[in-house]
Amino acid sequence: MSKLSVIAVIDDDASVRVGTENLLNSLGYTVHTFASADEFLRLGLRNDTSCVIADVRMPGMSGIELQNLLLTQGHLVPFIFITAFSEEAVSAQALSAGAICLLTKPFDRVTLVRCLDIALGRHNGHSR
Repeated sequence: MSKLSVIAVIDDDASVRVGTENLLNSLGYTVHTFASADEFLRLGLRNDTSCVIADVRMPGMSGIELQNLLLTQGHLVPFIFITAFSEEAVSAQALSAGAICLLTKPFDRVTLVRCLDIALGRHNGHSR
C-alpha cells in the first residue's frame, strides 16, 4: 500500500498521539492527530482518511461509537483500536465492531505497524 495513506490518530492521551505520530511519520505516512472523536468529526477529514487509530475510551464519544457513526454514514475506513483497559468485554465489543486490531497500551510498535499494513491492505479508498 502506498505511503500516501492518511492516518488519523485519535486519543485523549497526548503522549500516545505524539509517539504514534512520530512513528508513522518516520515510515512516510501523513498523520493527523486529534484529542477526541468530536475534534476529528469537526475537522471533516472523513473522506481523506485511510485508517483510524483510536482509543476505545475517551471523554465524549468513544472510539467504537465513532466507528459506528462513520459506518452509518457510509465511510468504510478501517479502525485499529487502542486501550489502557484489557477487559474481555471491551475487546469483544471492539472486535465485533469490526476492528482490524485491538492493542493494549503500551503497545508494541512492530505490532502497530503490522496492524496498519493489514488495515491499509483491506482499505479500498472509497466510501460506500
